[in-house]
Amino acid sequence: MSLREIPPHEALQRQRAGAVLLDVREPHEHAAGMAEGAIALPRAQVAQRVAQVVPDRQTEILAICAHGQRSLMAAQVLLQLGYANVASVAGGTARWVAERLPMAQPQNDDADFFERYSRHLRLPEVGEAGQRRLEESRIVILGAGGLGSPAAFYLAAAGVGTLVLADDDVVERSNLQRQILHTDDRIGVAKLESAARTLTALNPRTRIEGLPERVTSANVEALLDGADAVIDGADNFPVRYLLNDACVKLRKPLVYGAVHRYEGQVSVFDAGRQRGLAPCYRCLFPLPPPADAAPNCSEAGVLGVLPGVIGMLQATEALKLLLRIGEPLTGRLLMFDALGMRFRETRLAPDPECPVCAPGRAFPGYIDYAAFCSGGDST
Repeated sequence: MSLREIPPHEALQRQRAGAVLLDVREPHEHAAGMAEGAIALPRAQVAQRVAQVVPDRQTEILAICAHGQRSLMAAQVLLQLGYANVASVAGGTARWVAERLPMAQPQNDDADFFERYSRHLRLPEVGEAGQRRLEESRIVILGAGGLGSPAAFYLAAAGVGTLVLADDDVVERSNLQRQILHTDDRIGVAKLESAARTLTALNPRTRIEGLPERVTSANVEALLDGADAVIDGADNFPVRYLLNDACVKLRKPLVYGAVHRYEGQVSVFDAGRQRGLAPCYRCLFPLPPPADAAPNCSEAGVLGVLPGVIGMLQATEALKLLLRIGEPLTGRLLMFDALGMRFRETRLAPDPECPVCAPGRAFPGYIDYAAFCSGGDST
């Protein structure tokens, strides 16, 4: 049986006479508006779901898409399924709009969602279900500085529902070379306030929460409560070890990042959820290096774009964890050399004697991390 094409004005007349107008575009396209009275059913789902929508195979079905190509394919499927009275709307929704035929506009929230995240929604691994999962997710980011800035910026843009930032510092002029959440007119402003302004302006759908305090063993567990993933943007070893230990205890995946001059590192430590299979930060660094061997950015300097590279990689890993796609950097340390523009990867094995994440070992409790990292007594 040959496929019929009819113009939009005829389709409207037939619809008003009882035909079913089936919009076979994708959900993000429906968000821009549909022909009034049309039923949304993406083309890929027509074969599986059309019987639920139109159980009577004698009912006339008019397929409409954006420009008329996909509706022809959908019409072919409908004919193969035994629907006897099928046509495709020539020119699709674009022509329907051009002819000023009646349109139904979606709810504002849906329109914003589908338009804002349209490129994600086109990815089969993400789709609407994955994007909704991102909106329901909560990520804790330690620091609104060099690493936390790009990580938070891209996670907010990607649609993570809640970002919790922990930082007790204020914006300084020297930060602006790399900490892209902040601007010159905010020098002296709390970094949390500055970050919230930037991120809310970028994506008002993302909720920004903050802890304007130093992270300690007294508040770290409250900070991580409800987190689906944690991003380490700390700039000192005591906080790194504290964060690792808390994430192991609370079974939170920790996305690690570090920068030094022209080099950076990224990994995912997920030992809390994968005891004996995945390493933790202590498996990589059982003991902190001497202070003179690991100067911070203010002492050694850092190429301004380097935290951007590493922070975006951290954001990428966090999104993969939330969406449960791809292969996370669990058990792998990715190293970046900006001067040579090279990436290297090293496998990381869990330490069976790790004092924090070894299988069967009870959590030893939080220690004096400042003393531990300065080589003093940690008890």
